[in-house]
Parts: sequence; structure tokens; C-alpha cells
Amino acid sequence: MKIGVFICHCGSNIAGTVDCVKVAKNAEAFPDVAYSTDNMYMCSEPGQDHIVEMVKKHDLDGVVVASCSPRMHEPTFRRAVERAGLNKYMFEMANIREHVSWIGKDKDANTNKASELVRMAVEKLRRNAPLFSKKFETIKKVLVVGAGVAGIQAALDCADAGLQVVLVEREPAIGGKMAKLDKTFPTVDCSSCILGPKMVDVSQHPNITLYTLSEVEKVSGYVGNFSVNIKRRAPYVDFSKCTGCGACMEKCPAKKTPDRFNEFMGPTTAINIPFPQAIPKKATINPQYCRKLTEGKCGICAKICPTGAINYEMKDEVITEEVGAIVAATGYDLMDWKSNYGEYGGGRYPDVITSLQYERLLSAAGPTGGHILRPSDGREPKKVAFICCVGSRDRSIGRPYCSGFCCMYTAKQAVLTKDHIPDSQSYVFYMDIRAPGKLYDEFTRRAIEEYGTEYIRGRVSAIQPDGKGQYIVRAADTLLGKPVEVAVDLVVLAVGVEGAKGSGKLAETLHISYDNFGFFLESHIKLRPVETNTAGVFLAGSCQGAKDIPSSVAQGSGAAAKVIGLLSKPKLESDPQISNVNIKRCVGCGKCVDVCPFQAITKENIRGEIKAQVIEAVCQGCGLCAATCPQGAIQLSHFTDNQILAEVNALCQC
Repeated sequence: MKIGVFICHCGSNIAGTVDCVKVAKNAEAFPDVAYSTDNMYMCSEPGQDHIVEMVKKHDLDGVVVASCSPRMHEPTFRRAVERAGLNKYMFEMANIREHVSWIGKDKDANTNKASELVRMAVEKLRRNAPLFSKKFETIKKVLVVGAGVAGIQAALDCADAGLQVVLVEREPAIGGKMAKLDKTFPTVDCSSCILGPKMVDVSQHPNITLYTLSEVEKVSGYVGNFSVNIKRRAPYVDFSKCTGCGACMEKCPAKKTPDRFNEFMGPTTAINIPFPQAIPKKATINPQYCRKLTEGKCGICAKICPTGAINYEMKDEVITEEVGAIVAATGYDLMDWKSNYGEYGGGRYPDVITSLQYERLLSAAGPTGGHILRPSDGREPKKVAFICCVGSRDRSIGRPYCSGFCCMYTAKQAVLTKDHIPDSQSYVFYMDIRAPGKLYDEFTRRAIEEYGTEYIRGRVSAIQPDGKGQYIVRAADTLLGKPVEVAVDLVVLAVGVEGAKGSGKLAETLHISYDNFGFFLESHIKLRPVETNTAGVFLAGSCQGAKDIPSSVAQGSGAAAKVIGLLSKPKLESDPQISNVNIKRCVGCGKCVDVCPFQAITKENIRGEIKAQVIEAVCQGCGLCAATCPQGAIQLSHFTDNQILAEVNALCQC
């Protein structure tokens, strides 16, 4: 066997703390190494061309590249190896950037470690064998989970490209958080006016099937061929008959039902349509508060419904859809500020509200008809305090990250407050202003210079009622270097965001990763921001991290583009790095079946004996079965026990 070794300087990223020339020289002595060299940038076009040239010139059988993380460039180098005429799995990568040069300054120690990693890669490559992909058909349909603005954009783009789309939303109507907003920054135009046409497009598009009050319960299969179970909660209203007239809402006696859409700023009825522009504009019954469903009495809505749409006998149902790709666009929720900020009242003060609740007060379709009124007494507030970074950039409560758009919507709400109440005064308590988007900084300056908003730099330490109907906001002005106290009528908290409730459970259902804050993890933060490590599952919007509306729309279109590109191919190729069963060693214990997260292993009767069998198209090559098998009967192609032990032995011999 002839192996070629190529060491990358990566500019000064690697060469700054590793002697790349010496590493290449050391590699010449490794078994079966026929050629070894170093290059300034191996991933560049000249670097890849050099690999192709040397493979042909020296008749190499395999290639080792020592550079950065294989997560970033392994596909690139595999393509180069293929261009040279080799099987792409006759390639190994040694990570001498993240694992060596970036973690230490001792050049001699780093050089030795880099040589050891290269030797390990060479020893594994000596035991590699060519692997070959298989082609399979795909289902030209996509599932979009979450119908906020990002999910809507992804669904429309996919549908416009000719794909069938299944759009799943857990709320009674689509629109997500954007549907709750009054205006949007920095243009201060109507949120519903922007979103409304897109929502209508979703309802009327022939390629989109919409399921509201629904959640994904189970996902099986693999890229191109997913089987999804969708649990649809009973609305107790026949949507095919309901006209959205609202007569049922007017007569419903259960008028103290908490209003989720209005952020619990006022009650609603047990049967209701969330907001005037709702899509679908159909009434649904909240079974927890409906007297007919809880007590067996009432039934007024059924009596007055002109179309006979009410059906108290409806049950939850499970719908199965076969799709080729999945887009997760589940959005965000506000973090639990009440449990973490007792100094702000912890939810005890009625006039200390969140920014989303304030949006509903501003909205003409909200509980107060667009009039800003204090929840405690219905008075119009003349002084309003906005507190930024409540649950953002606060390590004391385990929230170190910035929620991204809070600075901007706070400025917007201060502007709108002045528009609604001309003689009002707004105060914004901030740490620093983050306004990097187009026209964002200009908008913030407008709030200060044209609308007279007073910005006070410093964290608020406490909010306390003064006993006279106002609240004292105590903070330290870090620019003036002195404490400040402001008496206000209303306090609005810019609460930090986190992944939507239930995002962890959904991530496990989709077999994707998520972080401590419920945000889904992308495959690569820069190069693959809408992809996940599970093939065929993509991300859009704030489910991946805090984003404003333009960024969410852009990522929705980005995810759609990836889906369209994936499903536009006549057939897909499977990854041959999968598990294989040696039936002679298999004892049929079934432990591999129990641990497989993809249900890719079954037990079969082979000549009268129970043996494990791998479903090749379903296996994702995670290796759990290989690690679990007590007999060593399952081996993961390209990562066999012998290959891994060869690397360990090479390290021990160094």
C-alpha cells in the first residue's frame, strides 16, 4: 500500500505553534508512507490540485491530510481524492488545528503531538477498505414544524418549487410570535399587514397541507424517506363547516378563560378565534374551560351555531405522513423571569409586565383595543420604564447570551408609547445598545433624539411599589457614576428568549442535538447554519438561536433552498459508513435493538436462529450498537475495532 501525507500550515493558525515541515519529515518514516509534504493551504484549489497530482504521480492508494477539523473540510478532501481516482473512503484526516495548535503554545510539544496524530491516521488508513454508496428513491414532500414567520417562509418557498408541504403548528392559528406584534422595527409598519398576506398564501396554496393544534409525536426512517406521526388535538369544531362568524364567542358563558394569544392580559371565552386575522379563521374549544366538556352542561355554542359545526364528540387523532425532509421552525419562548428576578417583583406586581404583553396592549386587536392601560387600575400611564437584558447576558442566572433583538423592540415600544400617549415619558435602562442591522442604529437614535426617550446605562437592582400607585425603579447610572431612582406608572421587561417549550423533546424525536437553552444545534455555525447532523433535517428561525424577523425569514428561505436542492435529485446516495452484523458471532441477545436510536436493527429468524439484522437505509452510523454488543458481532464500517485499536497502538508506540 502507498500512502500520501499532506500537512497544512493553515497560514499561521497551525504553523504558528507547530513545525509543519518537521511533521511532514517525520511522516516519511511511517509504514507505507510513499510521499509526504507540507503546504500553506491544503484546502485551497492549488492545495487540492497538488493532492490529485501526487496521487497520480506516485500511484498512491490512500491519502492523509493533517489540517483543521474534519467537520469543516473532510467532504472537500474526499472530493479531491475522488477526482484523483481513489475511493473517497481511502482518506483520513488528522486534526492538528483544534486538537493541537489552538490549545497550546509549546512548539516542540505541539509538533510531537501533531506527528502522533498523523501516525494514528496513517495506521487507520492502512486498514481502510473502499466503501460504496447505494442509491435510493426519495419522497418529494417536506414537513415543516412550526408556522411562525420562518416556518411560513420555508413552507411557501418549498411549495412554490413544486414540493408538497405538510405544515404543522401546535397553536390554533399560524403566525407565531410575529402575529402578536403591533408594529415592527425599524420601519414601524404594521406587523399583521406584513405577515397577513403570507398567512393567506399558506391557506390557499394547493401544495400546502396545514395541521393546526398538532405536534410531531414520532419520526422514523431516514433522509428522503421519513415516516412522521402527527398528533392532532381535537378542536371540537368541524373546520369544514365553521365559517368563523364568531356567534359562538358572543354567547359562550365561560368568559374567564385565560387568553394565551393575548399573553394572559385579559380573559377570553372557552370557544374562540385567537385574533381577527387568524388562519385558519375557525373557532376552537378549550376543553379545560368548556362547561359542556367539563361538567356535561351548557352546549350553548352548539345551539346557536348556524352551520352545526360544533361537535363535542371529536377525539384526538394521529396522522401519518411520509416525507423526504423535515424543517424545524419552532421559534422561541420567553425565559422564566418570575422565578429568577424576585427583585423585579417575581410576577407579584400587576404593572410589571413583559414586552410581549405590552405588544398586546399596543395592538388594536388586543385586549384594550390598542389603548395603553395599566393592568392594575385601567389608568393611562404617563411614565413608563423599559428594562433591558432581563434574562440576557446575566451569568448569575445562567443566561450568558444576548437575545439579539431586545434593544430594538425596546426602542420601538418607546416610540410607540409616545405616539399613543403624547405627554408620556419613557425611560430605558440598558447595559449597552446593540443595533447592528440595516437602519437599526438610526432608529435607536430617533427614539432618543426625536421622541425624547431617556436612556440610562445601568442594571436595575430593584422595583418596588411606593404605596401611592407608582413603582420606584432603582438602578446605578454607570455613565454618571451614581445611583438613580425613577418613579413610574408601568414597567416593561425586555425578557430574554430561549428555545420554545418542548423543544428538547422534539429534538430527541427528530434525532438532532440541542443546547442547555433549548436551541437546536446546527451542523456548523458558519458553513452549515441551517443543517443538522441528522441528514434531511434542517433548521429555520429562532429555534436555532435568537433572531429578528429579517434573519428568520432569510433562514427560512435558506432551509427551503437546502430542501429543494436535496429533493431535486432523482435519487439520493446512502452513506456506507453503517453497521454490519457477523451472524456467526451474533447470539441474538437483542441489546443492539434496544440501544439503536433510529430503530435500524431488527431481530430475524435465520435458519432457525434469532440474529440481528441492520436496515441499511435507516442506519445512521452512530456506533451505539457496536459499543454495546457483548460478542463484538456488530462492526461499524470505516470505524471497526481493528481500525480503532490500530490508532491506539500507534499512539502507544510513539
